Amino acid sequence: MDTKERNEKIELYGRGYDLLKAALAEVPQEALHFKPEPKEWSVYEIIIHIADSESNAALRARKLIVEPGGSIMGYDQALWADVLKYHEHSFEDALEVTRLARKTTYELLKRIPEIVFNTHWIKHPEYDEPYTFDKWVDVYSAHIPGHIEQIQNNMIAWKNMKK
Repeated sequence: MDTKERNEKIELYGRGYDLLKAALAEVPQEALHFKPEPKEWSVYEIIIHIADSESNAALRARKLIVEPGGSIMGYDQALWADVLKYHEHSFEDALEVTRLARKTTYELLKRIPEIVFNTHWIKHPEYDEPYTFDKWVDVYSAHIPGHIEQIQNNMIAWKNMKK
């Protein structure tokens, strides 16, 4: 990934929380717990997942900066949602965790030297090849937009169910 593309993705990453809040403004309170299918997440559960994922992402970014060549943990997101009972978590706290994880990590990304992006990598249990900083930028710049699409699809299913 060249510097221009990376910077564009970092800026998208930086806007992620605001994009999420705008998408949530379109979700009525009564639709928050709607699940399109029993195994799919509600908007409420998506928000709790995002908080957990963004917390992990913030740690992974720091690990890439400080301890290149080390290892990070993977996690089973569906298992976390089930065992941690996402529907019992605080929606507002999850949004605040997401806001702060994004804000502090975005500010950090803007300060690190280019060489870190070009040379640092870590071992990720879900990938055979080294997990580079460019891979991190790819994954997490798209994370919230991907879940916004999921939220919008939930809303379409919810509205169709109400007809």
